[in-house]
Amino acid sequence: MKMMIRRLSIFWTIWMLVWAGTALSAESVRVMSLPFDVRSQRDMSYLSTEIPRIIQENLAAEGADIVAAPEIPAGNLQRLFDDVKSIRQLAGRSNANYVIWGRLVFEGNSFKLIARLAAVPGLGEPEDFQSSGEGIEVLSGAVRSLSGEIADKLFQRVRITELRVAGNQRIEADAITMVIKSKVGDMFSAKRLSLDLKAIYAMGYFEDIRIESLDGPTGRIVTFHVTEKPTVKSIGFKGNVEIREEKLREDVDIKVGSILNIKDIQKNIERIEVAYKEKKFFNVKVTYETKALKDNQVDLIFVVEEGKQVQIKEIKFSGNKAYSEKKLKKTMKTAEKGFFSWITSAGDFNADVLKQDMAALMALYHNSGYIQARIGEPEVVQEQESIFITIKIEEGDRYKVGKVDVDGDLILPKETLLAAVQIGKEAYFNRDVLRKDMLALNDLYSNFGYANADAAPNVQQNPETKEVNVTYVLDKGNKVYFDKILIEGNSKTRDKVIRRELEVQEQSLYNGALLNRSVRNLHRLNFFEDVKADTAKGDKPDSVNLKVKVTEKPTGSFTFGGGYSSVEDVFVTASVSQENLFGRGQALNLRALLGGTTTQAMLSFTEPWLFDIPLSCSTSIYNWTRDYDEYERDSAGGSVRLSYPIFTDVRLFGGYAFDIGEITNVYWDAPQDIKELEGKFTTSSVNTGITYDTRDKIINPTRGHNHRLSLEYAGIGGDIGYSKVTGELGYYHPLFWGTVGFAHFETGYVSQNSGMVLPDYEKFYLGGINSVRGFDWRDIHLWSEPVDHDENPLTPDVPVEMGGEAMLQFNVEWIFPIAQSAGIVGVVFYDMGNVYEGLSEVDFGELRKTTGVGVRWYSPMGPIRIEYGHILDKKDSDDSDGRWEFTMGTAF
Repeated sequence: MKMMIRRLSIFWTIWMLVWAGTALSAESVRVMSLPFDVRSQRDMSYLSTEIPRIIQENLAAEGADIVAAPEIPAGNLQRLFDDVKSIRQLAGRSNANYVIWGRLVFEGNSFKLIARLAAVPGLGEPEDFQSSGEGIEVLSGAVRSLSGEIADKLFQRVRITELRVAGNQRIEADAITMVIKSKVGDMFSAKRLSLDLKAIYAMGYFEDIRIESLDGPTGRIVTFHVTEKPTVKSIGFKGNVEIREEKLREDVDIKVGSILNIKDIQKNIERIEVAYKEKKFFNVKVTYETKALKDNQVDLIFVVEEGKQVQIKEIKFSGNKAYSEKKLKKTMKTAEKGFFSWITSAGDFNADVLKQDMAALMALYHNSGYIQARIGEPEVVQEQESIFITIKIEEGDRYKVGKVDVDGDLILPKETLLAAVQIGKEAYFNRDVLRKDMLALNDLYSNFGYANADAAPNVQQNPETKEVNVTYVLDKGNKVYFDKILIEGNSKTRDKVIRRELEVQEQSLYNGALLNRSVRNLHRLNFFEDVKADTAKGDKPDSVNLKVKVTEKPTGSFTFGGGYSSVEDVFVTASVSQENLFGRGQALNLRALLGGTTTQAMLSFTEPWLFDIPLSCSTSIYNWTRDYDEYERDSAGGSVRLSYPIFTDVRLFGGYAFDIGEITNVYWDAPQDIKELEGKFTTSSVNTGITYDTRDKIINPTRGHNHRLSLEYAGIGGDIGYSKVTGELGYYHPLFWGTVGFAHFETGYVSQNSGMVLPDYEKFYLGGINSVRGFDWRDIHLWSEPVDHDENPLTPDVPVEMGGEAMLQFNVEWIFPIAQSAGIVGVVFYDMGNVYEGLSEVDFGELRKTTGVGVRWYSPMGPIRIEYGHILDKKDSDDSDGRWEFTMGTAF
């Protein structure tokens, strides 16, 4: 009651202010402005009518009614200036309330402006308003300033000379005056003061506000009298049994010492009720009470009436024939109380979830041909601690799909458009497929610039044949063009790097497919966590502005990995890379491997847009030392590689490499070609190939192809000569429940060039985390014939490890999310592969087979990968049944 009285008091104050302001302006003011008498050595007669015109415009804007002035000969203006009686008679004939006339005098560049205001009818002398200045250019401002003074007189306005705040104890006066619009020096306005009162009340700190206005010596003194709300001294609870007070305090965000705010209290009541409803107390009621204390403080107490726990005991259906109750219940998230309800949410009642269930049931019927099906409002009955739900269903007849057609604005042959829709392939009518067809047709039209195309389905039911004929009526609308392309969110990456990946340009025709491909291109840069492309209406008709918003992520990384093998013992690998150097999109990488037998270092640099065209250029230098069991090899060299897109997603590449190597410490069991190379040698080679890549992302892709075919020829000078062909096929496909399937195939063949040497290290070995998992690195190889050591009978004849001239590798993975938001996925894989002495020796029956599982975390610090492979066809020569392998990394 007290709160209602305070609100009524505020309402009454606002109403009185508005009424007062209305009363001041209720009576209209009719004003006539006569031509001015202009005196000047130059011809400025045009100012005689220009000055009253400006005055009339300003007074009309203030609310005055302007009365047209009669024509007065210029020769009479000088005489009329002092003839107030004639002026009043002249204005009185037009029923004007006031008349304005005046004189402008120029002496050189200086002017003096006098305006006279007289009431009609009236007695006494008129009131004069004067202004002066230098130069004709300031005259207009002087006239407007003078008009304002006249308006103040006409409308009897006074100015605010002082603003005061009274009654505040905790809230500073400056904080109050900061939110009001009225200022000292402003004209007194009841309407503006009413808005100020509302602004102060909106601060939420005051129970009562009153405005007092008094006449001062030179204007109005305005005082805002405020009554502050009390502060909360303590917060308590009554009636809570099922939920402890400590837990309820966690749900309450009102703090001790804060201002008592009804909205905040109501919000916290709702939070307390939600906490109880989560524990199935749906009948809970929460109120509050306050206890007044001294110093304008209160104790706030939440009063809880818990009621009893309520759960769903039974869900019934009526009218269902096509589907059993079991099937219908499985479609719903709402479920009956069961044995495991204390673990699951079965039995919990939620009105919003039940509403969603009704939509799910409707979709079940409408997507199965029951086009006339209706789901009634569920009847929910509560009896003590139990809820009973009854759902009425009107199934209607089941309709098949009849004739499917397209009509309207056809921009493509009808056959092409019909091939894009799927409803005709359905045995029974399906609304979900219908909706997807509409989107497919809209997307198809958007590829030709019709961004606002509309495919409206005309669905005609035939009750006799129980068929539905569907005609998609196409309205292409007008062609739409891209106006401006705006880039946002790139604090590091340069606009140029982003724009060159876009396949749409400013002023180009709208194309939905190219826009989607542009977003995919930006994702594949791997510079951004997220890429969003939104369109908004452009400055021109039938144009849109494209806003590309990116969220950048670290592109520099420090990665390391390790493992154990019979060849390397313990080994570690590390790399430092920056894939977006200086925000230019360039890549700089330094990699190193340190193991028991191998030391390798490589530095590479890639410019993806050489000469500002999509010509990628990569250069690298390296130094590699490898201590094989049978020999040691030192290698140093470099390479350059160019690639260029020749079709969409297809790139042609080519390059040159030069290597200086040395073979030392060759043992008796080394391959024969290695023995022939002992000492220093050089390799000069060229390579070329083609790639096809449609993956949606480079890291953790979910769909798309990744294929490669390459040819390398060594023997352009140097000592090494071979021809090597390798091919790779990769395919990602989204499956059910957010999982992804991945299939990978790789093959290769190398042959020795006539008169030159094909070293063993250029042949194929398999095994390792990026090959056939479960085997150690290079653990899948061939054996040479036993080496004959007749010259040394004490040395046994044993075969020698060697690579194959042909290779086959197959990998199949099922990738499933574990914590999708955190970037953690699991993988189940099956690998096959082997190496062969030549193409004629390839035998699919000899493929080595492994299977295993793993976890991959695409963390903010970089990718982490742990996988275990188990050998399915273990042989006596294998040193284990399988092995764990891992790689780890961090980003910067």
